[in-house]
Amino acid sequence: MRPFSEIFADRPVLADGAMGTLLNSRGIFIHRCYDELNLSNPALILSVHQEYLQAGAEIVETNTFGANRFRLTRHGIGDKVRDINTAGAHLARQAVEYLRARQAGEAWVAGSVGPLGVRLEPLGKTGLDEARAAFAEQIGALAGDGDQIGENTGVDLLIIETMPALNEAHEALKAAREVAPDLPVLVMVTVDEEGNCLDGSSPAHAAALLSEWGASAIGVNCSTGPTNVLTAIEAMRGATTLPLAAMPNAGLPRAVEGRNIYLCSPEYMASFARRAVAAGVQMVGGCCGTTPNHIRAMRSAMRAIDTQTPIEVGGAAPAAETETPPAPLAERSRIGSLLTAKKFLTLVDIAPPKGIDCSSEVEGAAFLGNLGVHAIIVGNTPRSTARMSAQSLCIQIQQHTGIETILHYTCRDRNLLSIQSDLLGASSIGLRNILCLTGDPPRLGNYPDATAVFDVDSIGLVNIVRGLNHGLDIGSNAIGASTNFTIGVAANPGAPDIENELNRFRYKVEAGAEYAITQPVFDLRLLESFLERIKDHRIPVIAGIWPLTSLRNAEFMKNDLRVSMPEETMLRMAQADSPEAASREGIRIAQEMLEAVRPLVDGVQVSAPFGRYVAAAEVIGSVLPPGAM
Repeated sequence: MRPFSEIFADRPVLADGAMGTLLNSRGIFIHRCYDELNLSNPALILSVHQEYLQAGAEIVETNTFGANRFRLTRHGIGDKVRDINTAGAHLARQAVEYLRARQAGEAWVAGSVGPLGVRLEPLGKTGLDEARAAFAEQIGALAGDGDQIGENTGVDLLIIETMPALNEAHEALKAAREVAPDLPVLVMVTVDEEGNCLDGSSPAHAAALLSEWGASAIGVNCSTGPTNVLTAIEAMRGATTLPLAAMPNAGLPRAVEGRNIYLCSPEYMASFARRAVAAGVQMVGGCCGTTPNHIRAMRSAMRAIDTQTPIEVGGAAPAAETETPPAPLAERSRIGSLLTAKKFLTLVDIAPPKGIDCSSEVEGAAFLGNLGVHAIIVGNTPRSTARMSAQSLCIQIQQHTGIETILHYTCRDRNLLSIQSDLLGASSIGLRNILCLTGDPPRLGNYPDATAVFDVDSIGLVNIVRGLNHGLDIGSNAIGASTNFTIGVAANPGAPDIENELNRFRYKVEAGAEYAITQPVFDLRLLESFLERIKDHRIPVIAGIWPLTSLRNAEFMKNDLRVSMPEETMLRMAQADSPEAASREGIRIAQEMLEAVRPLVDGVQVSAPFGRYVAAAEVIGSVLPPGAM
């Protein structure tokens, strides 16, 4: 049998269809680990491969789409990566060898490698090195590395498929080149209804990068159906000279009597196969919803095509999208200018109202601005409570008072698309300062049954904002201009797991953070230790100052919010014999802390608890312009 790499330039080839669709139709529960069936029910998997071969498929994919350590660990079998992948390759090889023994035709085994099911840095918590190691472990088993079943059980090629993001595809491709350098590698992305990759990249951009990274062939699979896949393939064709593959779903599923049914007929998929080959596709197959009946119809259509017509391929890849660097920090906002000039910043935190009337908050901001406070920080549903949007209050404060604002922006309630849309909108209406936060989980607030999103955390959010600042969206597509935000992050010198906090702070700085605001500081020693340990990646640090209002407030901060609170502070608040005395003592403690931290940090953020703007002004008075108070 010829090596698979030789036939790509010769004629179009037909791959198989969906594995999961057939397994589900045969009574395998949808939440079961389908990959594990290679071990527990090999006869069933072998029969699916044989059906596709009998329908005319020339490539059968191993039943290993989700057989990586991350996905298998969710089923409690993370230690079975090698066994499951080796068995998957063996079963597909067994089906192909049976076909050859009957002299019924040629066929090849493709090792299926799907996405890891986790989000990678810079938007997620999984490192690129961790991802590459997981892919290498799976691919090594598929390639026959250390095989214990028998000879010639490794795959003929690798199909890295349904990749949602180009950085993940890159790590999978690098792993394949490291552990199986002699195998052809087909890399396929999946696209949305607009024809873009799920990370926002255009098909042409994906084709250019995958070609540059060394793929043997590229393509599109899964997605929303044949039409979008064909459109994306046509865009790829003009950007690469590599062979192309197209393996769409049989349309979008529809719920019929409690079951998801794919409605694209075999005849429609046959029509797609003809159009795909005419567009220069050299491998055609099917993904979710396709069955042996679909593959059989596609086989008939491809036999009727005049394969002697030469395939026209594209030329040079298009140039990468051009970024638009942001303005210098000093020109982006007043905060950026003050940070650049190394001025001591004075900020006050104001919470949005729980209704639609924000006149009190706007008046408070005007009062503080007239005293000389540099900017107002507006929280985003603090403590997961339902309030007016921070973005709305920010713009109203700026419009009515002229004082600059810093927008708290959290990841809790928004997916990646919403985050990008919000940030573009914030820039367009004149907001220039973003404090990137992960956000409190909903269970902490007054609506504990509300759901959270957390597509990314604060580190991923900083990466997104930095990209927008360079005129690039989350898919590295040019947006035409820089958003020009100053990028702030939070820091917690008193975090219980301080090593994790320090690591996350370093990642935030590496991602593009330009200043940090700490949680309220009551213990000076913790702040001093934190500042010492971040000296190698120091950015301007603004200390949080909270004027306590009562002993109960202090107890809440210490026990509920886990803020480090010295016993001396608790004792001083306990000795206050009236609410007025407690409030005065809280202000004195905050004033003392401000004076203590002033030589160490680049500014202070003073909170105005329960809308007590006068209390915040009293605390911050010592660093306001002369005569302000």
